[in-house]
Amino acid sequence: MRCSVRYAGRLAVVLLCGLAWAATAVAQETASADEPLNGREGRQLLLDQFRPRSMLRVEQHLLKRAAYPVVDAHTHFRYRLHHSPEQLDEFVRLMDRNNIAVCVSLDGRLGDELVEHRDYLWSRYKDRFVFYANIDWRGDGQEDDPATWDAHRPDFGRRMAKRLAEAKQAGASGLKVFKQFGLGYRNPDGSLIKIDDPRWDPIWAACGELGLPVIIHTADPAAFFLPIDETNERWEELHRHPDWSFPPDKFPSRDALLAARNRVIARHPRTTFIGAHMANNSEDLAEVAEWLEKYPNLVVEPASRIGELGRQPYTARKFFLKYADRILFGTDGPWPEQRIHLYWRFLETFDENFPYSEKEFPPQG
Repeated sequence: MRCSVRYAGRLAVVLLCGLAWAATAVAQETASADEPLNGREGRQLLLDQFRPRSMLRVEQHLLKRAAYPVVDAHTHFRYRLHHSPEQLDEFVRLMDRNNIAVCVSLDGRLGDELVEHRDYLWSRYKDRFVFYANIDWRGDGQEDDPATWDAHRPDFGRRMAKRLAEAKQAGASGLKVFKQFGLGYRNPDGSLIKIDDPRWDPIWAACGELGLPVIIHTADPAAFFLPIDETNERWEELHRHPDWSFPPDKFPSRDALLAARNRVIARHPRTTFIGAHMANNSEDLAEVAEWLEKYPNLVVEPASRIGELGRQPYTARKFFLKYADRILFGTDGPWPEQRIHLYWRFLETFDENFPYSEKEFPPQG
């Protein structure tokens, strides 16, 4: 009996010591949100708590106005301002301060909605805005039942071409194609609509005949097509927005999507295509250069891609100088004014090591 008591006492001491050690370890390994983390104490820093401050001291040129009047070829005034007159007035004042002469709103839609968007922009600022139409794939069909969509009815391409002609008569200056084309819109059997399906050729041909450029968003950043793991350079962003990820078991590869888009560009040399977001390949400017050389009817714009471009300042500068007549200006706005200023700084100065976003935590990590 004495042996059992003695053993139980020793076991209790061991357990108490173990609990004390574990508590100390947890205290050391977990960073408290209320106190600064001291690395000397052995605590581990979680990635989403990492907020480094650069110690570099370099020249800063905080530009608040473009050197020359500019046209912002990539904006979303329907989706970002929701047709608020007050917000439109405020943004026009921002345009004046920043030397933005004209903005191209890509959210016009078609029919009555297009006229509504036109009137919203043009009622007082006709000389400041251009608007594009959009393809109405669904028509009067049910959103969750692609079999009922207008896109899958006979002669959709020709009917849509006619509606684009009407949109031009109403004032539209181009066509915007969203990334759901290839990543979201589906066939009746549930498969994704193919970008280079011949059914859509009458649309692209009509745009060429009507003089309507097509700005097309195909695929997304390269990291969005990779596993959300420790090797993904945009882990923080994808961790917050896992629906932005396109795993290979559910979606076509990024290369396949871009290749399909390029086949459309090649088939319609009389139609001007604007590759949105640096043709969505800002990670590989050498390949974008190959596309520009191969397709004379392709131009690009850098909306929401200065984060990638800024990581390769020498390569990006050479690219921009060589293809200056093939690059439009675009921001993906309307944005807060601080973000607009970052575009002037990126494009007009040799400043180094500055944020690509006005947000305290960089949205792309």
